[in-house]
Amino acid sequence: MENPPGERTGSEDPPPERTGPWVAPGSAAAPRGLPSAPPPFPGPPPPQGPATGPWPPPYHQGWVPQPGWPPPRPRRSGARNVLFSTAVALTVAGAALAASVVVLVSTPREDPPTGGADLALYYDRNLTGVPEPASVDLVDHPLYSAPMPTGATCELPDLDVDSDASWLEFAEVTGECLDTLWAPVLNGLGLFPEAPEVGVSGSAPGSVPIDPDAYVLGYYEPDPLRITVVLPSVRTVDAGVPPQDRELIWFALMAHEYGHHIQNAAGMFELTHASVGEDSDQEMLRRSELQAECLAGAGMRAITGDEDALRVVNTYLNGGGDLDSHGSAANRSHWFEQGWSQETVDGCNTYDAESSRVS
Repeated sequence: MENPPGERTGSEDPPPERTGPWVAPGSAAAPRGLPSAPPPFPGPPPPQGPATGPWPPPYHQGWVPQPGWPPPRPRRSGARNVLFSTAVALTVAGAALAASVVVLVSTPREDPPTGGADLALYYDRNLTGVPEPASVDLVDHPLYSAPMPTGATCELPDLDVDSDASWLEFAEVTGECLDTLWAPVLNGLGLFPEAPEVGVSGSAPGSVPIDPDAYVLGYYEPDPLRITVVLPSVRTVDAGVPPQDRELIWFALMAHEYGHHIQNAAGMFELTHASVGEDSDQEMLRRSELQAECLAGAGMRAITGDEDALRVVNTYLNGGGDLDSHGSAANRSHWFEQGWSQETVDGCNTYDAESSRVS
């Protein structure tokens, strides 16, 4: 039966909308002075001294042009008023474009500078085409050439299995530790994934059937990006775990789910689970789950460096029965040890393994 993707089992608010009319900055034209010449006869000469009152000051309130005189020429409002008039008739984007065009047309073109590199020599016409979609090869992936993580320090908090808050704290600290541990490996491949959120839940996802005799201990979701620990299940399994080994075992659970996050960052998780449907072969799902178990072994060695942790995890977490979705107990232990002992991620290439090793 099929598991929810990535499940682990065991025995800037949007910007405010602009309101009101848009006014182009600096669109109001500065007042221009009137000609200094006196008005035509008749009428008294213009007043002397600084102008007072409304602008422009009239020369004579009662003066009117004489019959037969040509009408006065209309005042020029200035280039910025022309732009403002254009802006009123257009949208904001159109107004900005119009202003740019006016500037380009009215500005004299300068002679191009001489010397320097000819950029046309570096222009590649192929760049104008639509790029081909990236392809992901599950068997021959660049991830496999990366070194296993090393040298991380992580202080795991004590875990009170009866406290929801303690479980949440443990999961969050472990998640941050795994972020720090795997970042250099992923960054070296040019991958800079967002860190997954970590949480706890009182129930497992019920929309997808799972192995009937298995507990869903935790699961990974690529959207929303999240690792969740299922509290009722881990508490049930924890009843058979030695108290002194509790933190190691549940760190291994988190490391397994984080292994799915690494697969997701490398484009492998979606490709695998897209092929897993109701009628699909469970082998592809087992390859994904066993690879996550292998990556968990690598994380466990980098954090603890204690070979006794390898024995503890394979005894209490990977021991027990076989699972259609996660493989046999023997293969789960094998791949966890592979991750622990290998120097590169190629040691976790379950997609290139024989079927007997992913059964």
